[in-house]
Amino acid sequence: MKKLFLWGCIVLSFKSLQAQDNSKIWYDKPASEWVEALPVGNGQIGAMVLGGVEDELIQLNESTLWSGGPRKNNVNPEAYKYLKPIREALSRKDYSSAQELTRKMQGHYSESFLPLGDLKIRQKFKSGGKPWKYYRDLDISNAIASVSYEKDGVKFTREVLASRPDQVLVVKITANKPKSIFLEVDLVSQLRPVISTNGSDQLVMQAKAPARVDPSYYNQQGREPIAWEDVSGCNGMRVRTLLKAIPTQGEVSVVDNHLQITAATEVVLYLSAATSFNGFDRCPDKDGLDEKAMALNRLNAALAKPYRDLREDHIAAYRNFFNRVVFELNNSVNANVNSKIPSDLRLKFYSYGNEDPKLEEFFFQYGRYLLISASDPEGSPANLQGIWNKELRAPWSSNYTININTQMNYWPAESGNLSELHQPLLQFIDNLSKTGSLTAKEYYRARGWVAHHNSDIWALSNAVGDLGGGDPLWANWYMGGAWLSQHLWEHYAFTRDKKFLKERAYPIMKDAALFCVDWLIERDGYLITSPSTTPENVFWYKGKQVSVSEATTMDMAIIRDLFTNVIEAAYTIAEDRKFANQLSQKLAKLYPYRIGKNGQLQEWTEDYEEVDPHHRHLSHLFGLHPGRSISPLTTPELAKAAEKTFELRGDEGTGWSKGWKINFAARLLDGDHAYKMIREILKYCEPKDQGAGGTYPNFFDAHPPFQIDGNFGATAGYIEMLLQSHLNELHLLPALPSTWSSGRVSGLKGRGNFEVDLTWKDKKITNGKITSFMGNHCRLRSLTPLAIEGAEVQSSHEGIYFIYSFKTEKGGEYHLSAYTN
Repeated sequence: MKKLFLWGCIVLSFKSLQAQDNSKIWYDKPASEWVEALPVGNGQIGAMVLGGVEDELIQLNESTLWSGGPRKNNVNPEAYKYLKPIREALSRKDYSSAQELTRKMQGHYSESFLPLGDLKIRQKFKSGGKPWKYYRDLDISNAIASVSYEKDGVKFTREVLASRPDQVLVVKITANKPKSIFLEVDLVSQLRPVISTNGSDQLVMQAKAPARVDPSYYNQQGREPIAWEDVSGCNGMRVRTLLKAIPTQGEVSVVDNHLQITAATEVVLYLSAATSFNGFDRCPDKDGLDEKAMALNRLNAALAKPYRDLREDHIAAYRNFFNRVVFELNNSVNANVNSKIPSDLRLKFYSYGNEDPKLEEFFFQYGRYLLISASDPEGSPANLQGIWNKELRAPWSSNYTININTQMNYWPAESGNLSELHQPLLQFIDNLSKTGSLTAKEYYRARGWVAHHNSDIWALSNAVGDLGGGDPLWANWYMGGAWLSQHLWEHYAFTRDKKFLKERAYPIMKDAALFCVDWLIERDGYLITSPSTTPENVFWYKGKQVSVSEATTMDMAIIRDLFTNVIEAAYTIAEDRKFANQLSQKLAKLYPYRIGKNGQLQEWTEDYEEVDPHHRHLSHLFGLHPGRSISPLTTPELAKAAEKTFELRGDEGTGWSKGWKINFAARLLDGDHAYKMIREILKYCEPKDQGAGGTYPNFFDAHPPFQIDGNFGATAGYIEMLLQSHLNELHLLPALPSTWSSGRVSGLKGRGNFEVDLTWKDKKITNGKITSFMGNHCRLRSLTPLAIEGAEVQSSHEGIYFIYSFKTEKGGEYHLSAYTN
């Protein structure tokens, strides 16, 4: 028995201490709750590995498996008639009438992301008793989850991987003594499956998704929340799962529709899955793809490879993404002690105030791991839970919540050097612009396209609420398309791909701007939005809570950002100058930011009292992040007001809110506050805790419950602390906290298609490298005076900053070092 002492008052005992490097989380017991399980994924298949001994459960998902089918047109043909009365009510501040009328402009709820099923493995042993030396981990350096233990004098090992190249989930089970493995393996599902067999070593699970699944928060009396058939003629998609077992030694047979493996030394399980999903606009039943052929082809292709080759190909494909970025802190305090503590306990100690820089490094890279695992360039975007969900009626339908959450999922895609993985969201925006153009016409008689608060794989674009059942506080929000359009511009800003900008991005961005042009009305010399909500906050007016008003700050900030991007895009592709000039004129007339009596940035047109002063959303700070209209470097007065707003809201909140706040603090150039928010989001959250947000034992973000956006938002926030480029310059170490006084980072991307490597000591850059992939102009901002090798540099000062400007060559590398003269 070894003993570990921390702080002189806590004594822990472990039978076996396992070392951990910075790429692993590990545990000394199986998961008892889903948010203790370990996630693997390849962008198409997601799996949660619980790591049981006698009974292993691997919960499965498939990225395109959703309820329902394509959106229906004209579900609320009278909706547009209410817009004028709403605006008239708002003009006289009759907020109650406006709010009730706004309900008249709703459509149906989004559909739900569904669980595929469970892979259950029951292992039989010679005797009872507990296992010895139990250990499970997730290694994010190779995207493999593993479990090991000793029982009956035999060491058993399992490893689980989701191969991107081969599109299969693989489970390898080994024993260190011959013929020691005895298993029963089942496939089960909540989707009314039909289980059959194909030969003596293969299970087949065929199932069908419901035609409709209502959100978990919507329970209308007399209405079944799950409908398995759709009388309108388009039923839910089909899904097929195949499982094959290949033992070394031993035998495999089928008994009562499960696989039975006896006296094996090694067993490899191969699982493939496919749905009949055939695009957002096609019925997945009558117009669906052949899921049977796809699942079989994937399985057969994987089986044609030796397991060793499949594993190596998986690791190589994964590392092609993951190894692009390195982040290391030189502070090794407690490193040896911390590495020997199971990761759930390690997170608890960190929450109590323990210093653990290596845990902070892991959490940064874990966000990149999850994005790689949940996204595929040719697949569906990561949803509210990434690619992992076990509920038939998931929290918030595990949908695309586009008033921040979906956008946050992809904040680290470009800056985190994962640009290809941005593609599923960019394609989704293209789909949404098509359905959104019908919504703009049907609901508002407007040009362009619009999207609201929720969407799904069918690119739902209407305001949800089931024709009046949704609270306008969140259901009737009109800026989803305008905000998502920012991602199109950002992909161009980072890559400088003019072909993408001209052919794909600009037409969609322009149509989003056209909707906003039609949506704006003029009042008192300003262009405003009416009606308008601010996600998802309310204010007091004459003793009543109000959500629907006009010209909320977030609305105006998003439109300001969109118009600015469209104008720049038009000039970049040298087309549409007339429209760009029209937008410039409207941009100048947008309702401006206002500063309230407490020095804060107002959330509404007037300095109303908030119902919840500590609300989780800080929507009115959009201009600070992810927008670029507020900055301490360009608009110091507005930045000071944003900082006051941040102070008044406080540092508490849900997990994703804390992730956003890291980014706010970084954009305010306050590294120590950003670091405090990292510690806030890394507060341990018990699996069943419904209190403040933080991080679950498996390092999933706790809203609570689980939402993956906080993981992605935090990773993006780290990058904003180390590199900013939204102001047309590379700002090096803009918000470095005191505790990160020495370290290095490599592979971060800046706008302009620059790659940045930096090493620093005592908070000063010692050396680095800028790689230019486009051969364009580069402007650097740094607190450290620099020498730049390989460039003819013009330098200047701006207060405490050193500014460097130079022309780069395509493929050129420019080495930085501290200027010592």
